Amino acid sequence: MTHPLPQEQPSSDSSDEESSVSLVDILLVLLDHKRLLTLVPLAVGVVALGISFLIKPTFTATAQMMPPQQQQGGAVAALLGAAGGMAGALGSVAGLKNPNDQWIALLKSRPIADGIISEFKLREVYDSEYQFQARLALGGSTRIQSGKDSLITIEVDDEVPERAAKIANSYISRLQELTKTLAVTEASQRRLFFERQLGDAKDKLVKAEIALKDSGVGKDVLKINPAAAVGRVAQAQAAIAAQEVRLSVMRGSMTEANPEYRQALAELQSLRGQLKGLERDDVQDPDGKNSEYIAKYREFKYFETLMELFARQYEMARSDEASNGAILQVVAPAEVPEYKSKPKRGLIAMSATLLAFIACVLWILMSRALSRMAETPEGAEKLAALRAALGLRRRTASA
Repeated sequence: MTHPLPQEQPSSDSSDEESSVSLVDILLVLLDHKRLLTLVPLAVGVVALGISFLIKPTFTATAQMMPPQQQQGGAVAALLGAAGGMAGALGSVAGLKNPNDQWIALLKSRPIADGIISEFKLREVYDSEYQFQARLALGGSTRIQSGKDSLITIEVDDEVPERAAKIANSYISRLQELTKTLAVTEASQRRLFFERQLGDAKDKLVKAEIALKDSGVGKDVLKINPAAAVGRVAQAQAAIAAQEVRLSVMRGSMTEANPEYRQALAELQSLRGQLKGLERDDVQDPDGKNSEYIAKYREFKYFETLMELFARQYEMARSDEASNGAILQVVAPAEVPEYKSKPKRGLIAMSATLLAFIACVLWILMSRALSRMAETPEGAEKLAALRAALGLRRRTASA
């Protein structure tokens, strides 16, 4: 009894042979057209190289700057501690940060762009009819970015190398002018804050002094000597005002459950309790003869103490701002570029040659595939139908 032999399954070797044969066929076809694959890409590359010489060269100037560090010095921190409770409370207002993104945004701002456009007459250079078109052209030829080293790099492209260097340096100089009118650093923000508070306290102090003079000073008032009694009350009121400012600042970044916030709140309650005790121990005037003068003197003393504290803070902020030196430190000013950055003629020629070579290969393979398809009856019918459809479309399009 004979058993039927199992049918042999097609092995993977046959598929490998077919793939290897097809690759060999492709290589043979390409070798048959080696002259085409050599001359056409070279001709295209030469033409592209010649066209690149017609493009005007572009030069790139680079400038680097380092923005100011937003840190409060140890000496200023010591002065803040020496100024008392008001200094410590208002010193926390300066906890502001200015990352490099803010400086980059200022460099790209409209005032700086308009100043540069006006200085170098870029509307004529860019052939722009409107100002916004010149801004867009300037932004397209300028790259401003910050690296991991915290340095800000400004790159400007221009057809004139001297103008490219001047524009890059003008960005930094105009940013320095802009920062004189803006409080962008931590020290300048503190200086601006205390400058406003000092002016407000000074105006209120003048009004309190005028009211005090209008009340008159008699012998009985001189015997009372309110300076000793009222001075402590005024200082306590100023400390309470400072603590309230501190709590208002802390509410923006802390919750009520924060231990530091709760401690500051307890200190405020303690100061208020001390103020009530001082007010009970204050000078009593049963006849009410001098109560008006004492109230006005207390108000005068309060604004006087408040102005002294603000004046100290303002002077420290000015000193800190001046100690920073130049707000923007220029690491590397832009120099006149010696060599063009665009166009890169070698890269253009190589890219054009490579693309032409790929196009020739695809054209040869497609022609080979169509010719092989025409060898079979089915393929010939498909090609005839395709040609007929294309011819019909051409005729309808021409009609």
